[in-house]
Amino acid sequence: MKFHPISMETWSRKPYFEHYMNRVRCTYSMTANIDIAILQAELKRKNVKLYPALIHMIATAVNRHPEFRTCFDSEGRLGIWERMSPSFTIFHEEDSTFSSIWTPYSEDFGAFYKRCLQETERYKHARQLFPCPDEPPNTFPISSIPWVNFTGFNLNIYGEGNFLLPIFTMGKYDRQHDKLWLPVSAQLHHAVCDGYHAGVLFNELQELASDCRSWLAGV
Repeated sequence: MKFHPISMETWSRKPYFEHYMNRVRCTYSMTANIDIAILQAELKRKNVKLYPALIHMIATAVNRHPEFRTCFDSEGRLGIWERMSPSFTIFHEEDSTFSSIWTPYSEDFGAFYKRCLQETERYKHARQLFPCPDEPPNTFPISSIPWVNFTGFNLNIYGEGNFLLPIFTMGKYDRQHDKLWLPVSAQLHHAVCDGYHAGVLFNELQELASDCRSWLAGV
């Protein structure tokens, strides 16, 4: 997958990037509720699992916008991945541990779903944090805490503060009348994403959940 280096001198975001990397280096998190009532009903009708559908929704939104695909590569160059794939956690009930695996992103949900189930089955008994030997650099992390209906979630990442990709965490959904609210948290780096971009992200996740029949049609 192609990595496109950014020309800093012609990049419109240069002053923002330099401020939030060199002067006030910071990340921020935002949690919003997504109504997945229509999505869950459609998935039940088709006998399709919810978790892969949510992963695909997030990956679809991420791949629509370069702000969520901007990072440093292994050579330290700042640039934008042409496409990102999700790296996501699976839970091992036997010992309450988890593994992080990945599935190549495809706009075709049917193809993505099939591969996601295959990878989950392959590593369901893995006892490693990262069991996949071939995970590429153009992945971003997704995890789920389905036991807690949280209203906020914040990751405290220590180090040099140069991890620029978004990190997503989902919680336990809660039914309220005809709504089914799923908390979704996004950890973002201010050097590449502002509040506007976060708003676009969550609005598109809601649109994807509400208009799910279109992208689930082929399943």
